[in-house]
Amino acid sequence: MTIHSPAPTTARATELNSLGFAKPPAQTRVVVAMSGGVDSSVVAAKLKSEGYDVIGVTLQLYDHGAALAKKGACCAGQDIHDARRVAERMGFPHYVLDYENKFRESVIDEFADAYLAGATPVPCIRCNERVKFRDLLMTARDLDADCMATGHYIQRKDGAARAELHMAADPNRDQSYFLFSTTQEQLDFLRFPLGHLESKAETRALAAEYGLGVADKPDSQDICFVPNGDYASVIEKLRPGAADPGDIVDMDGNVLGQHRGVIHYTIGQRRGLGIGGLGDPLYVVRLDPDLRHVIVGPKSALATTVVAITEVNWLGDAPFEGEIPCLVRIRSTRPPKPAILRPSGNGRAEVELLDAEEGVSPGQACVFYAPDSTRVLGGGWISLRRRRAA
Repeated sequence: MTIHSPAPTTARATELNSLGFAKPPAQTRVVVAMSGGVDSSVVAAKLKSEGYDVIGVTLQLYDHGAALAKKGACCAGQDIHDARRVAERMGFPHYVLDYENKFRESVIDEFADAYLAGATPVPCIRCNERVKFRDLLMTARDLDADCMATGHYIQRKDGAARAELHMAADPNRDQSYFLFSTTQEQLDFLRFPLGHLESKAETRALAAEYGLGVADKPDSQDICFVPNGDYASVIEKLRPGAADPGDIVDMDGNVLGQHRGVIHYTIGQRRGLGIGGLGDPLYVVRLDPDLRHVIVGPKSALATTVVAITEVNWLGDAPFEGEIPCLVRIRSTRPPKPAILRPSGNGRAEVELLDAEEGVSPGQACVFYAPDSTRVLGGGWISLRRRRAA
């Protein structure tokens, strides 16, 4: 008796591949944004090993011979070389695009100007928003890619209507704070293959399994164009004369000492003020670049409960209205905390923290999360902070 194999069913014919497309991996083109680090290298190697049509793209974001960046920083010369080696080993094409001018205009200049205005900027968010997820994503579309993949630790999940953004499975690696400004259209096109991993050790194990030379490469700790975390020296190079000295004053305007430039100080700073011996510890509570004042006060003066947000980006069922119970994160290193979100239109909102936070600084991001899940609702930029009215 002859046994015939069953004909393929419709369900099998339209089965989705691991990137969510109803076609074989070999017919699915994916552009991988490769920084030269272990994360994006593993993403490219993994997708290539699964049979996808992979194209690697690395952005040269500044002149790596010009001394703005430290050796080994993201997107510098060595990283470009490392990304190229991964592509050669795995057998997929790799391109380097010169985005130096775009990066300076869209990220570095604003970074310097924000510090001069007394804010504490987060340039990595602007880089994702204005370069990687805008210009590079457009390049991916020009290459007829079905999607673009990155090494970010964040999850993209299918929602009832469209894709949703969720925190990474590993809370210690979660990068949702830096990706709040991702638009819904961008999210539909993006993929994050590492977001479900529970530890960085898993990523390094995959790198070793694929035989990648970057398996033990250290993580980048600082902003790529800021050597050793020395923001002030970079700003002085970009804006000569930015570090003019001025007065350190208390909250009543009394002069307590002198400082070496407002750009050397951040909200919440205690050490390095040079005004010891005045009783209780004093903290930087506000910066006034126009008067060149660093205003200090007791720790209690840092407590903030109401925060004004601008440039709000909504993901999902936007725009939201009314009072929205949620969780918010006001710094990348802090866990989300309960809050009430009040959208006011025109890209603005007010966040009321249920428990006061210290060190809330203009220029930082405020990211909104659903109170009962890992979903990212959106976020915006902190413009003002104040204590709850009595």
